Amino acid sequence: MNDHRLFTILDLAGTFAFAISGAVAAKQRNLDLFGIVVIAYSVACGGGIVRDLCIGAIPPAGLANWRYLMVALVAVLVTLGAYSQVQRLNQPVLLFDAVGLGLFAVSGAQKALLYGHNAEVAILLGTTTAVGGGVIRDVLLTRVPVILQREIYASAALAGAVIEVGARTLGWATDWSPWLAMAVCIGLRYLSLQYHWHLPTYADSRIEKEPPVQ
Repeated sequence: MNDHRLFTILDLAGTFAFAISGAVAAKQRNLDLFGIVVIAYSVACGGGIVRDLCIGAIPPAGLANWRYLMVALVAVLVTLGAYSQVQRLNQPVLLFDAVGLGLFAVSGAQKALLYGHNAEVAILLGTTTAVGGGVIRDVLLTRVPVILQREIYASAALAGAVIEVGARTLGWATDWSPWLAMAVCIGLRYLSLQYHWHLPTYADSRIEKEPPVQ
């Protein structure tokens, strides 16, 4: 399988996974059908659009390629049509979000490399592709973005992107290297949720409470 075809498959699979996570999150906030579609599409394509703008892939695939919108709409229909089954999954938003995180970390890094950018840019844009949609979702749903909290989220995407770019840069890339990178990213995210791993916080205990506004 050539790099372009593998990238397209990973990108569409990540789009589907993230769109489901967005649709579930929107459904849980009791949004209407239009709101659910907007959230699902924003989560699914937001990070990819930012990546494409950064690497000069104009117009972005998420806007120019009808497949991305179609995949997002299918994910919305699947979520609404089988919502009771989706709810039986253990924390469905987090599950599909973790899958999308791994897929986009790898596909984002791959596309940056295909456009001739160096390893550093590919790693950063792989991470951006993975976390960008989640940030847009959280902002639209008036939540603190996950990457600004202490959860292992962006760091998991960073690990996946580093493995993928490192394997290609060092000449160790095989048919299995993208899947290894995805497995590390998804596994790290899942295990951090399962065992409550998190990054350290640095709250200042000396900060006094502000006096109430008169």
